Amino acid sequence: MTVTTDDGVRLWASASGRGAPLVLCHGGPGLWDMFEDVAALLGDLATVIRWDQRGCGRSERCAGPWTTERFVADLDAVRRHFGAARMALLGHSWGAQLALAYALAHPERVSTLVYVAGTGIGPDADWHPAYEENLLARLGEDPERLARWRELPRDDRERAVLQWSVEFEDRARAPEHAARMADPWFGINTECSAALNAERRRTWGTPELYAACHALDLPVLIVDGARDIRPRSAVDSLERALPSADRVILPDAGHLPWVEDPKGFREAVATTLR
Repeated sequence: MTVTTDDGVRLWASASGRGAPLVLCHGGPGLWDMFEDVAALLGDLATVIRWDQRGCGRSERCAGPWTTERFVADLDAVRRHFGAARMALLGHSWGAQLALAYALAHPERVSTLVYVAGTGIGPDADWHPAYEENLLARLGEDPERLARWRELPRDDRERAVLQWSVEFEDRARAPEHAARMADPWFGINTECSAALNAERRRTWGTPELYAACHALDLPVLIVDGARDIRPRSAVDSLERALPSADRVILPDAGHLPWVEDPKGFREAVATTLR
């Protein structure tokens, strides 16, 4: 179905399952919803609402604007479209940052926040150098793969699959998991990605953000895969700042914990939703 934002941009959306609304915020930025498995895992617990963010995936291609404030407004358009006075939010990676930003802007419209595989609220120095080192190390397990990744353009499907394959702890199944993420392939919105990543570098890690998180009066569940190549210590900044947070670390999962530990992921989220 189509959600129309207040500035007239059409967003792809889908709803399945039954119960109170749970809205999912996909990663990226510049990618699209890849939450089919999550919707299937949680559909008996909630009405699971998926959507593609502005200018990405199945949503209308547009000229932005590429700001967190604009994406928060788009998420609110999704909420209104489905008639939810309040909703649970689950965000993954960049989507965890977006879901947190929405909860800080509109806490009265959020029943609970599930923050999956994010990078905390500190500056990029807390995690990005280690992430890049780990990314290159895993790609470098096969020197030919690393060389191929370096020569391909950033929006190329093959390059994306090579890069996504490092996100899984199970190295034997990693290529299969990564290829599934790219099927179907909608293309990466690199302009969107660059703009929102630059905004994060400017605005994350401020005293104002820490203070806002400290004042956030709603339950938060943090879910991590222990084997994520982004250091999980970066998320400590968020956990310390929040007045009410639980944290589940799945020991054998990487950046997409529902793929490698679906049972543990479901149990963690189900406990919060109930």
